[in-house]
Amino acid sequence: MDALEHDLSTEDLHPIDLVETLAERREWEFDRVGHDQIAMAVEGAWRTYSVSLAWSGYDDMLRLVSTFDMDPPKDRLPELYRALDKANDQMWGGAFSLWPEHKLMVYRYGLVMAGGGCATGGQVDAMMRAAIENSERFYPAFQLVCWGGAGADEALEIAISGNYGRA
Repeated sequence: MDALEHDLSTEDLHPIDLVETLAERREWEFDRVGHDQIAMAVEGAWRTYSVSLAWSGYDDMLRLVSTFDMDPPKDRLPELYRALDKANDQMWGGAFSLWPEHKLMVYRYGLVMAGGGCATGGQVDAMMRAAIENSERFYPAFQLVCWGGAGADEALEIAISGNYGRA
């Protein structure tokens, strides 16, 4: 158990308090939107991701939503949706979807804590890490499909193999 996990494993801590503590430790810019919600900006290699986490006591769920701008050309939408399906098939948790009305790509993940379960620092850290790592992993593929004219299979193969990068 690392120091972060040890320090953040108290059962008395509200899930959003846990997220806030993690954000402070990671030096992420954040805004406590309310008692049950926090929003933050997390810098990745490709871009800055807007991440919000909200607690629903009714559903016993901590929900993470991470977004980045994506306004693909209409003629590329069918291929982008194929790429989204293929990307989602490669992830164990969380999923991408496109919110075209808001011009956003969205990664969503829900941590269910039914039966009185409590989130741990390790779980919250893993949620955040999955959101950013998956966004960083698939961002180049989505870009290749939308603006590079690549097919979904080709774009995912290039992005995942690591042959696509920054100059």
